[in-house]
Amino acid sequence: MILFDPLWQTLKKKQISQYRLIKDYHISAGQLSRLRANNNVSTYTINTLCSILNCRVEDILVYKKDDTEN
Repeated sequence: MILFDPLWQTLKKKQISQYRLIKDYHISAGQLSRLRANNNVSTYTINTLCSILNCRVEDILVYKKDDTEN
């Protein structure tokens, strides 16, 4: 399971608000909603966020093994 918990920490560290992502960087509110809910987003969105935040993928998402997986 991919979790976007690190994204919110990275945004805070870089002092970029969700409002600014929408207004200045044209990230849609729908995409932010999907990220908040840990739903699927495209690699394009992940790439865009990494570019905006000047960070690595690990600063945006983390993979957590689902306890039901073998």
